[in-house]
Amino acid sequence: MSIEFTNDSPGISDVPGFRVGAAACDIRNKGTDRLDLTLVVADQPCAAAGVFTTNDVKAAPVRFCQQVLAVSADKIRGIVGNSGNANACTSQQGDTDTVAMARLAAAAVGPGGDQFLVCSTGRIGELLPMAKIAEGIKISAVRLSRDAAEGVRSANAILTSDTRPKSVTARFSWQGKTVTIAGIAKGAGMIEPNMATMLAFVCTDAAALPAELKSALKAASDQSFNCVSVDGDMSTNDTVLLLASGVSGVAVGASAEPALRQLFQEALDKVCFALAEKIVGDGEKITKVVAVEVEGARTRADAEKIARAIGNSLLVKSSWYGEDPNWGRLADAAGYARTGLDESKLDIFYDDVPAVLGGKPLPENKPQWKQVVKAARFAVRLKLNLGEAKFRLLAADLTDGYVNYNKSE
Repeated sequence: MSIEFTNDSPGISDVPGFRVGAAACDIRNKGTDRLDLTLVVADQPCAAAGVFTTNDVKAAPVRFCQQVLAVSADKIRGIVGNSGNANACTSQQGDTDTVAMARLAAAAVGPGGDQFLVCSTGRIGELLPMAKIAEGIKISAVRLSRDAAEGVRSANAILTSDTRPKSVTARFSWQGKTVTIAGIAKGAGMIEPNMATMLAFVCTDAAALPAELKSALKAASDQSFNCVSVDGDMSTNDTVLLLASGVSGVAVGASAEPALRQLFQEALDKVCFALAEKIVGDGEKITKVVAVEVEGARTRADAEKIARAIGNSLLVKSSWYGEDPNWGRLADAAGYARTGLDESKLDIFYDDVPAVLGGKPLPENKPQWKQVVKAARFAVRLKLNLGEAKFRLLAADLTDGYVNYNKSE
C-alpha cells in the first residue's frame, strides 16, 4: 500500500482529532508582529510519547514533559509551546513557570483533561514573561481550529532563527479507513544529536498505547532527528512529541497486523525524516547540505563515530563551503574517530566519483570532484570494507555568515 506524502502542508491541522491555535504575544520584547506561542489540542485526552535531549543541562519544559509522560502518557490533552525564550537554566522559577503554562493551557481550553505538555525554545538563561505567555495562551485558545491557515500559523509560532516553517503530512489507507500523520518542527542552529535545538510536534489519528508510540517514535527519531548535524552543539531543549487521537479507528499497536504496523512505521519515518532534512536545509547561513555515508563498518556504532567525526569537523565543513574537494580531511577525520580503520581498504567517493580506492588516491578525478562539491547538495561516501554496518548523517558546511550571525546575540 502506498503512502501519500505532502511537503510543506498545513501541518497538524491536517489531523482529525486535533486543533491548533497561535498568537503573537511579544515574548522577545520586539513587538507583536511575530507569532511566538502555539497550542496543539486534542479533542479528547490521548496517548503520547516523547524523545528528548541527552544534555545534562535540561530545560525546565524538558524535565516537565518527561515527568508527565512517566505517569500520564495516556491522558494528554495537548501541547503548549513558545519561541523566543528557552526557559533553560532558570532554576526553580523555571519549573514553576512551566507548571503554570500547563495549567493556563488547561484552563483556557476548558473541561476534558488537564495534562498539557510544555515546550520552549529561544534564548537560554532568561525567565519567561509569564503575563505575556498567559495572554498568548488565551488568544491561541480562542483561535483553536482545524483551519489550514491556522495550521501554518502554528508552524510559524515555534520558529527562532529559522527562515521558514517546517511541516509535512503523510496519509495511507487501511481497510477503507484513512490514517493521517502530520508534523511541524523548528531548528536551524545548535543542531547536533542527540538531539538538537529543535522542537517537533507530530500528531496522528491512529490509535496506540503510549509504550507503542514510544517504540515507534524512537525508531523514527534514531534514523532522522538523531542523524543530523549543523554545528555540533547539543541543545538544552530538544523535544520530539508524538500524540495519537485514535479517531481514525485504526489501531497500529502490538495487536495490529504486521503489515499495518510496518505501514504506520514507514509513514512516521517519512514524516520525521522529512522534518529532519528541513532542519538541516535551513541551518543558520549554510550553503551546502552534505550526506555523509559510511558503509562497510564492523558495527553501526563505528560507522556513526566516523560519520559524526567528518560531519562535525570544522576543517571538513570549511572545505565544503569553499567548494574544495579536500578528501584528505575526510580521511583524517575518519581516522581520528579511532574505530580501527584500515587505510589500505578505504574507498572515498564524492557522489559516485571515486577519490580514493583501496587507500590509493585518484588525482585524475579531481575535476569531477570539483563539479560535485559545487552543488548545494551532494554526498561523501566512505567504504571501509571491514563489515556490513553503515550510517548516514546529514551535515552542513561552515560559513563566515554562520560566524557573523552567532558571534553575539
